[in-house]
Amino acid sequence: MARRSQVSQSPSQTGAARSRTPKTMSALRQRPPFRPLKVYAFDPTRGRTLGNYMTINTRYEPLTYGPIGQYLAVIDYDAGNKCYYKPVDLDDPAVLMGGGLDPSESDPQFHQQMVYAVASETIRLFEYALGRPIRWSFSRWGKRSAEAERLRILPHGMQDANAYYSRELRSLVFGYFPATATDVGANLPGQTVFTCLSHDIIAHETTHALVDSQRDFFMESTGPDASAFHEAFADIVALFQHFSYEEALRAMIQRTGGRIHHPDVAPEIQPAGTPFIQPELSTTNPMVELAKQFGEAMGMRKALRGALGTPPNAAAINTLSEPHARGSILVAAVFDAFFTIYVRRTSDLMRIARSGGASVEADNVHPDLAARLAEAAATTAQHFLNICIRALDYCPPVDILFGDFLRAVVTADSDLVRDDPHGYRPALIDAFRSRGIVPENVTSFSEEGLRWCPPEITHARGLPRCTGLASDIFKGEDSEGHQRAQHQNAVVLYEFAKKNATALGLSDSLPIQARTFHEVHRVSPDGTLGFDVVAELTQHREVPRDPADAAAGSFVFRGGTTLVITRDGDVKYAIQKSVGRERDDKTNQRLERQREYQAEREDNLTVAPYAASGVRAPQTLDFRQIHRGF
Repeated sequence: MARRSQVSQSPSQTGAARSRTPKTMSALRQRPPFRPLKVYAFDPTRGRTLGNYMTINTRYEPLTYGPIGQYLAVIDYDAGNKCYYKPVDLDDPAVLMGGGLDPSESDPQFHQQMVYAVASETIRLFEYALGRPIRWSFSRWGKRSAEAERLRILPHGMQDANAYYSRELRSLVFGYFPATATDVGANLPGQTVFTCLSHDIIAHETTHALVDSQRDFFMESTGPDASAFHEAFADIVALFQHFSYEEALRAMIQRTGGRIHHPDVAPEIQPAGTPFIQPELSTTNPMVELAKQFGEAMGMRKALRGALGTPPNAAAINTLSEPHARGSILVAAVFDAFFTIYVRRTSDLMRIARSGGASVEADNVHPDLAARLAEAAATTAQHFLNICIRALDYCPPVDILFGDFLRAVVTADSDLVRDDPHGYRPALIDAFRSRGIVPENVTSFSEEGLRWCPPEITHARGLPRCTGLASDIFKGEDSEGHQRAQHQNAVVLYEFAKKNATALGLSDSLPIQARTFHEVHRVSPDGTLGFDVVAELTQHREVPRDPADAAAGSFVFRGGTTLVITRDGDVKYAIQKSVGRERDDKTNQRLERQREYQAEREDNLTVAPYAASGVRAPQTLDFRQIHRGF
């Protein structure tokens, strides 16, 4: 359990606490650390079972009606009925005393509360793993008003079986729709289904916005892995949150005998013949399902997607191009590793239980054993979620591939956690390899072969220190100070990149853009506080779509480097995807791959809808189209 444990708070000094004046103590009490808010753990069809009426302790912040806070503004305009719903006041004494409004399918104010609570919790998970505050992509550059810096959430934004994130609208848009007339599962035929009441869908859409906030060009459609990565990563974040639902987790451990990766759950009682009552019917495991109400309402007879939807098959990645189908390969690889580690971390508990004569069969697990298994599962899930989110800092700035993500995961985890007693990294490597995810330019599937190399290995002369970067750590709410620091750092990074272009994998004949700049503060398991800087440098040039056909036009081909820099200015990693030189285009495999994808996207109806229209610039992913019916 101590592998990635959090550092506890220092105990307060009794004398100092006693010396506080009543006025000071009163001021401290005025702002509690958390705001408890009720939500559905899964969706309304679960009712009160499996702890579905749960409470999220969101970080406390001052709110206005909406709710509207630092990061989020819930704007409840019903586009279908052309009306606004009364915004909820979460500071109303009656609401505060009740820990938020009770879950309700029919109350728009609860819908507002739920999207705010789940989105806020997802943001908190990202900030904890990344070690820094979030800044949305649309508010990163330039001076904006507080309103323009918030992500807007529209709980009833459209009458459609859809939900999506839009950078252009600065919004998460949730739809509502009538369930189909047949095969609707736990839904009523024709009932109105609200996507804003699905915990999974809210977390999924919020994750899209959070990933977009980390890289300027991750939203560009450069290949089949680009859209699939976004869909997979959003599913990963939503699914891992299931393992923080204590009541549901313990129930599934009891029902499955601790085998929580099984998609099906045996009946509570075995029928003698034909099942006649509900306890004699087998059910599905909600821990590994995603958006079940939505899937059933669409007539799919099952959840929308699952954690292990794609079994190990190295050939599948060569045939799947639809974003969700392809993304399911990445999801399954991550959860294969997670469940492998869970089984290994709990094997001693299972052996002890069996040696003592206890049963570990379905519906007969001792409550104490179930509690220990649930603790191990929840802790391991949090570890894996942190690993995946941290890996975003170690990805190249453009043209993300599944293999790049594997290398980022291995590097990010080994950078923070030197030892790996439970074998997290080997489990991830084995799961990715068994599903045909092969990184480019690596010598082997070993940890050493997959970790990004420091500059002194990739370039004989290494790199000098990058000095003069301005810290943003103490600026807090000072927006102008943040902008000044960002501008200064952009200048420093530009000059550093210009002087060391070759070593950084950049072209010295093309303009260099200093893009995102993030300060990272993380605590390792031994209690050491680490301080790094993550920045991205990008370049682009115009290339012909077809070198043999001038009439085919051109598109923008991007390259760049992600820098991970220590507090002293030493470059730890320079993660490169070079834009290359024009005379080497015939041997530039990345360029040829993008050319092929450009041509395929124009001809293939299964690919064309997933990017917004554009002529020269790489097309931007259109989540409204990607999510249509999914």
